[in-house]
Amino acid sequence: MDQVKVVQYGCGKMSIYTIRYVMEKGGTIVGAVDINPEVIGKDIGDIMGIAPLGVTIVSPSEAEAMMQEVKPDVCIIETMSLMKDIEDALMLAAKLGVNAITTCEEAFYPMVSSPELTKKIDALARETGCTITGSGYQDVAWGNLIAVLAGTTHKITEIRGSSSYNVEDYGIALARAHGAGLSLADFDREVAAADNISAEARQALIAEGNFLPSYMWNASAWICDKLGLTIKSQTQKCVPITHDEDIHSDTLGMDIKAGDAIGMSAVVTTETEEGITIVAECIGKVYAKGVVDKNEWTIVGEPTTSVVVSEPKTVELTCASIVNRIPDLLAEEPGFVPTSEMGELTYIVK
Repeated sequence: MDQVKVVQYGCGKMSIYTIRYVMEKGGTIVGAVDINPEVIGKDIGDIMGIAPLGVTIVSPSEAEAMMQEVKPDVCIIETMSLMKDIEDALMLAAKLGVNAITTCEEAFYPMVSSPELTKKIDALARETGCTITGSGYQDVAWGNLIAVLAGTTHKITEIRGSSSYNVEDYGIALARAHGAGLSLADFDREVAAADNISAEARQALIAEGNFLPSYMWNASAWICDKLGLTIKSQTQKCVPITHDEDIHSDTLGMDIKAGDAIGMSAVVTTETEEGITIVAECIGKVYAKGVVDKNEWTIVGEPTTSVVVSEPKTVELTCASIVNRIPDLLAEEPGFVPTSEMGELTYIVK
C-alpha cells in the first residue's frame, strides 16, 4: 500500500482505528470528511489524541473540492448502515473516479435490498473507471469463514449463524437502527412492523429502495453468491431485546429504562433452489456488565461442523478488514463489485 492516498469519510469512533491502520500499513491519509460540527475544522490528529497530522476535517459540502485537490486513490466511508444513507458519499466517489470501500452493512451485498441504487452507482463507477465495494467484520465472520467451512463439507442441508455485538461501539446511527432506547410500543411501530408484510409487499419496497434490511439479509445473500446458490426466498423478523434494570447508553446519551428496548435480534431465513437453508441471526444491543461479543456458525450436513469465535473485537476486526481489502479494491475491475467476487480476505504487510 506504499504511496496509496486515502480519504477518510466519517470521523467517528471507528475512524480512529482505520486511520492508524492505513498509516501503519504505509498508506497516507490526505483528507477527511465528517458531518459533525464539533469535529469539522479539526486536524485528524485531534480526534486520534495524537499530534496534528496536517489533515483538516471538512464538511460533506466541501468534500468534492477537497477530493479534487488531493486526488485520493481510495475513499474509506464509515458512516451509516444503509445504502440510501451513504448514497451521496458513494456517488461522489464514483463521480470523481475514486475507488471506495465502506463499512455500510447493506453494501456488503446490496443487490438484494437496494438493486436500483446499486445499479446507478455501478454504472457511474464503470464510466469513471473506479471500484466500489463493502467490507468489514462480516467479510470474514459472516462470509469467508462460512465459505471455507463449506469447502470441507460433502453435503450441506442448512447453515445456521448467530453474531452479537455492542451497539455502543459503532455510534449513534447504528444504535438507533437497532431500536435502542425505544419503548416496546415504539419498537413495534418503528422497527418490527416493517417486516409484518407479504413477500409481494417486501419486493415492492426493495424495488422502490425503501426496504430496511437487517445485516444478515445481505450477508446471507453474499454467502449464496460465494457458494453458487440461487435464492428462492428471504424473510426476516426483528424482535426487541430488553433488560431487567435501567442501563446507560453513552452513545445515545440516555438511560434506557428497564423493559424498554436495548437493541434487537434480527433473524433472516433464506431458502435456496439447491435445497440449502440459511438461518442467520444478528444481535445488536447495549451491553450490560459482563456481556461479550460472540460469533457462532454451524454447517449442517455431512459432516456437521460448528465454529465459535468468542469475544471477537468487532470494531478492530472491521477496520482491519477494510484496510486489508484495499489492494483487492485497487486490483478489481470498475463498478460495484461485492467482495464475494474478490477472493478470500488476506493479511497484508504493506
